[in-house]
Amino acid sequence: MTTLPVNNKARRRQLGLMLTGLFVAMVAIFLISMTQGIYPLSLHEVFQILGSLLGFSTEYTHNGWVAFMNVRLPRLTACIFVGAALSVSGAAYQGIFHNPMVSPDLLGASSGAAFGACVSILLSASILVQQISAFICGIAAVVLTLAISSIVSRRENNTTTLVLTGMVVSSLFSAGVSITKLLADTDSQLGEITFWLMGSMASIKLSALPILMIPVIISLIPLLLLSYRLNLLSFGDEEAQTLGVNVKAVRLVMIGCATLATSASVAGCGMVGWIGLVIPHLMRFLVGPDYKYLLPASAMGGAIFLMLVDNITRIFFAVEVSIGILTALIGAPFFLILLVKGRESWL
Repeated sequence: MTTLPVNNKARRRQLGLMLTGLFVAMVAIFLISMTQGIYPLSLHEVFQILGSLLGFSTEYTHNGWVAFMNVRLPRLTACIFVGAALSVSGAAYQGIFHNPMVSPDLLGASSGAAFGACVSILLSASILVQQISAFICGIAAVVLTLAISSIVSRRENNTTTLVLTGMVVSSLFSAGVSITKLLADTDSQLGEITFWLMGSMASIKLSALPILMIPVIISLIPLLLLSYRLNLLSFGDEEAQTLGVNVKAVRLVMIGCATLATSASVAGCGMVGWIGLVIPHLMRFLVGPDYKYLLPASAMGGAIFLMLVDNITRIFFAVEVSIGILTALIGAPFFLILLVKGRESWL
């Protein structure tokens, strides 16, 4: 895979318009999604409540306020941040490891976070403790991967060893998740663990949003700022070094940021697959391989995709379907189509 920065002025203008279009689409879907649900709201009511939050004197119904603040605002905000985090992390990992088949859980972050959440559920901890435990264990899994890889490769910059170590650590934490299922109470805890592992926005509350939003913002900013370095890494380590890039430092920073974003996402809503694999591919068809445009496009594309999937779970089913099930049902066949039709985009 080779990434070429965009130099043509007309092309840059076109890409700028595409990013603007994605942003407008994201805002429009957010506002329309606010109106959908068991208790319908009009766009006028949505704007009234938004105006009230901004300090303007507006009128709104109590039921509308409850539906807006307690259900839709937390869910849709979480969709935006989780979708953006997973998509950007996936795109970054694909660039770091020069492999279009890489996803954000490559180094064990998702499995580690899942293990942390399952243990806290097994101990009957609160939702807040579950999220914190998942977040810490997700980061710990990747730290363990990096440490073992460094020892095995004798501190050399060996990407293959890092990937293989990530697979081993991920398997270990997955085994831990299976053990928690065996130990869980079948009447209460097992169902909660299973539902969490499938991913859901149902438990997202306003009070829990900072635990999700702050790590995601902290991690995405460096990734976006280092997009040019990611372009250089795509040429290969030796070429990047000759261009003045500290390959090891940049790779560690990007892995750390992607891990932080992935762990926060899994901690917030459980295991949501395929977004970090499918959305970067789709955005690559739209804006090309230049990470200066690909990363922000992936962020907005992931947010749009997850909001649309969340709308399906809330609107079209009598009982809420786990969001991870729908992302897999939609993402897997869509990814096969992208692979069949778009292999030349990686050349």
